[in-house]
Order: sequence, then structure tokens, then C-alpha cells
Amino acid sequence: MRLVTCVHEGRTVLGSWVADDAWMVDLFRAAQLRGERNLAPFASMISLIEAGEGAWDIARRLTEEAPDEALVESRHCKLLSPLPMPTQIRDFLCFEGHLIGAFKGAAKLAAKLSGAGETEIANIDRKQEWTVPDIWYEQPSYYIAGRTEIAGHEDKIPRPEYCRYFDYELEFAAIIGKRGRNISRHEASEHIFGYTIYNDWSARDEQMKAMRGMLGPGKGKDFDQGTTLGPCIVTVDEIGDPYALDMSAFVNGEQWSSGTSKDMHYKFEDCIAYVSRSQTLFPGEIIGSGTVASGCGLEQSRFLSDGDIVELTVSRIGSLRNQVTESR
Repeated sequence: MRLVTCVHEGRTVLGSWVADDAWMVDLFRAAQLRGERNLAPFASMISLIEAGEGAWDIARRLTEEAPDEALVESRHCKLLSPLPMPTQIRDFLCFEGHLIGAFKGAAKLAAKLSGAGETEIANIDRKQEWTVPDIWYEQPSYYIAGRTEIAGHEDKIPRPEYCRYFDYELEFAAIIGKRGRNISRHEASEHIFGYTIYNDWSARDEQMKAMRGMLGPGKGKDFDQGTTLGPCIVTVDEIGDPYALDMSAFVNGEQWSSGTSKDMHYKFEDCIAYVSRSQTLFPGEIIGSGTVASGCGLEQSRFLSDGDIVELTVSRIGSLRNQVTESR
């Protein structure tokens, strides 16, 4: 299924895209018309995920055999984040190529912010070797992101008022569908409900300052609409191999980034097994892949301006488009 959360005629709807996404099945309305006794799972995305596999099977049947009265043209709907308030968000750093590229980009930006001259910045640009800490190869790394004020497809993204160097990050994410604790890597895939595109917006100048405190990105990531998810959640039965997805980013129609999920050093199974040690994972949690190599402006010393349109595309999922607006 290709599941969405949207607004139609003033009502927030859990929908399932059909006919190449041109139409949407209103799952709550379809369940009513088909005489389902328990309508609660179809009230929202989180309700469906929490309801478990039996409800997912019913949702598939309703999608395949939707009553005409439950069909809505997608163009009449305003998409929201498929999960407007996830249970939790953890963003991992699974791509080695991005880590190396970010080291170089961060060094150049830090030098620029400190008033370094062109010669010093050029020397950084010429440096070939960037050492990845041994610990990165020993275990996955992640931070916990804010789960409120999550943006969706076509939402405007206000640049934080304290930010001059604003950036996108091209990622995708797994959504936890089944509760678990101390989950083995072998069993981890059974806990995944589906996948979505993840834009992890970044205030790079603030991030440079915050990370000197050795605790985390702080206000470099933590602001309203700092995370965008969408346009849909594709369930595991439709995604195929999640590690064979092409990923790209365009700014005002110009391609800035291109990569593939096959380059993930750590897979979602590794991340789930690691984070669930002595901790329970719940349905509706987001596990971010981290940024694909070349998947942000920092790696290219290019940053966003007010008015820029950023479009992230991941094969088999779709495209997630937003416009950066003036700070507020």
C-alpha cells in the first residue's frame, strides 16, 4: 500500500493511493461502507500502525476492492506528513560517504565562519584524507530528533531566524510497526511497517557552534518543521528491496545530489537491533537512514536561499517537495 494522511473537505483522512496515485481510497469511509465492525484502525495512520497485521490486511482489501463512494481524486486533497506526530524519531548516520563529505564541508564552513581567507579554505578543499573515527565502524550512531511540528509534502519551510546557512538532507526512513525489545538483527525486518522519504533540514552555522559542546546538533536541527516526511508511507510488501533505491535531490530543478540506498554501511536491521538493546520500540517510531553521500549542500559548500524549492526523490516511494521561506 501507498498510505497518506491528507485533508479533504476539512477532514483529516487516512488514505491509500491507487491508480498511479491519481486517486485515494478514504479508508475510514471504505471500512464503513464494507460494514467493518471496528473502525478505529482507519481513523489515522498511527491508529492503523498500532492495530497490527490484521488491520493492515483489511486495509489492503479495502484498497483493492474500494467502493466508488470511498474514492477521492488526489488533486482535491492537501497532503500532510503521513505521520503528523511520530511516536519517536531517531536519525542514524548510515552512509560512510556522507560522513567523509560532511567532515570536509564542515571544516570549510567553520573556517569561513571564523573569518579564514580564501587560501586557507582552498587548502581544506585540497585535502584528500578525512579520517572516520573507529567507533563509527563499531556501532551505529544516531540522535533523537523532535517529533512535533513535522512538515509534509508542499509545506513551506521557514528558515530559522538565527540561520544564515540553511541546508537539506536527503534521507529515507523505516517506520516501526511492531513493538519489541532486544530485537535481534535477524528478526528486525519483521518490525518494519514501511518506508518514507525524510528531509532533515539543518541550520549549519548553528550546528557548527552547538557541536563544539560535544553533545549533539542542538538548535542546528531542533526547530519547527525541521523534519519533513512524505509524501506517503510505502508498506514493506510493496517496497521490494529497500537497499536498491535510487535517491536524488533537486534545488530549483537543478540536481544537487544523487546516490543509492545500497551504499548504507548500516542497514535498518542493524539500527533496530542496536537501539532496542534494553529499550522497547513502539509502533509509529521513525528510524532515519541518515544522509546519502552527496545528499546535502554542506558537502558541496552550497546552501539554500529563501524561495528555493527543494525536491527529494526516492525510487518506489516518490518525491517530497518543499519551498524554503523567509525566517519567522
